[in-house]
Amino acid sequence: MSTQELFVAAARTCLFTGRKSLSVPQSLDLAAQVSAVDLGLKPALLYDSNTAGADQVQQYLSSLQYSQLVSESLLTLDLNGNTLIVNPVTVRSNIEQLFHDGNVAVIDVCHSLEKPTITDPLRGELKNMTQGLLLLLRGFEQLKEAEKKPHYVGEESEDWNLCTVFGLLLGYPVTYWFDQTESFENCLPMTPLMVTTASATWPTDSAGHRCLLYSFSVPAVLLQETQSKLENWRLRLQQRFQQQHVLTDLTVCQSTVTLPSVCL
Repeated sequence: MSTQELFVAAARTCLFTGRKSLSVPQSLDLAAQVSAVDLGLKPALLYDSNTAGADQVQQYLSSLQYSQLVSESLLTLDLNGNTLIVNPVTVRSNIEQLFHDGNVAVIDVCHSLEKPTITDPLRGELKNMTQGLLLLLRGFEQLKEAEKKPHYVGEESEDWNLCTVFGLLLGYPVTYWFDQTESFENCLPMTPLMVTTASATWPTDSAGHRCLLYSFSVPAVLLQETQSKLENWRLRLQQRFQQQHVLTDLTVCQSTVTLPSVCL
């Protein structure tokens, strides 16, 4: 079987819900995403191809690892019912840079604010949450490779703002925060947002499969203040892309949207 066929077979065998398995295009897109995580082009992916749970995603990942399609270091993480495939070394490195270089802008979008504002990423609850996430990742790296099971994040994450955590795990240069003890609503409705996307081509047996690697937004009013972080993110992505030979044709695009409601 070709590499493409092995990826598709693993997805269609392991990631079914009811009697329905992933389509071939869905399987190819997932293959490209997992390959990008394995190559360090993105630190993690949030699994949303269907409603398959963490155990099924782990079975899929183990199948890829058994076939030597991806490295043994990747792991499955269940965070409050959300399943991610994680490159722990890349994620840890990104979060550690937050402490040393301030490479991520944290944007306060509390419902009570008139407009979004940049907040200190190392303020009280944010610092505690980030340090807790780092401890988890360091613990995962010390586990034996033979422990092929999902890693469930339990009580330690109950007070975490998952919107902020996902931004950090997925490698965004900006992430949103709001005081969830006050409200889960935000001040982004009807606020112009600059959406940045990064896509690449994953080679297949016939033609290349185009896949979306990143998609995140920044309030347009904060674009000037966050520009340096966006540019650093783009340059680092380009550098990492040039160091691998699996994905091709990296494209980074920006567009502006204004939405009546924004769900985080």
